[in-house]
Amino acid sequence: MFKNRKDAAIQLGKALEKYKGINALVLGIPRGGAETAYYVARELEGDMGLVISRKLGHPQNPEYAIGAIAEDGSIYLSPYASSEVSEEELAQIKKEQEEEIKSRIQRFRNGKPLPEMKGRTVILVDDGIATGATLMATIMLCKNNEAQKIVVGAPVSSREMAKKLKTLVDDVIILEIPYDYHAVSQVYEEFFNLRDEDAIQFLKDWEKSKKENQNK
Repeated sequence: MFKNRKDAAIQLGKALEKYKGINALVLGIPRGGAETAYYVARELEGDMGLVISRKLGHPQNPEYAIGAIAEDGSIYLSPYASSEVSEEELAQIKKEQEEEIKSRIQRFRNGKPLPEMKGRTVILVDDGIATGATLMATIMLCKNNEAQKIVVGAPVSSREMAKKLKTLVDDVIILEIPYDYHAVSQVYEEFFNLRDEDAIQFLKDWEKSKKENQNK
């Protein structure tokens, strides 16, 4: 059990200690992943960024993820998606989320590109892994950007997802894998949804501290 996102992120950073001091790029998936990435990057003395990936929701139930799309266009579709959704419906959902991704890149990063990944160790973090759809699309993005090593870190995940991730990336660090897992929030004493402004502030604080260290 973690007190809050900060507590979980600091513990996750310590569990990822073997990547300390190598200028690893820690990428968070906003909103919750922004706070996780901030504290993990501090623990590892690495670099931080926010990567935008969006869930592709079912036409009849937008909360049900049939897949996800990352900001470079990488698409992950669940095994059931093609049988449940027509190509026309999928194209429309994809178009809507591509527009939302553009908007979020502007909002979260002022339109700036992602940090360089080629030849680097990239650590993807979130405050917890639920369906894993956005994470799958983001892993594809990292591979497309020629990351040398891809690591996934999270405070909590299901057993099935942790097992699946180990077949897709170079290393997986999950702190808690509950036997009866039903929601990310179950391992937190305090858990509330972050606002866009909160996620943006974590990136601003990171960039400010980075500049201060460069000027020392």
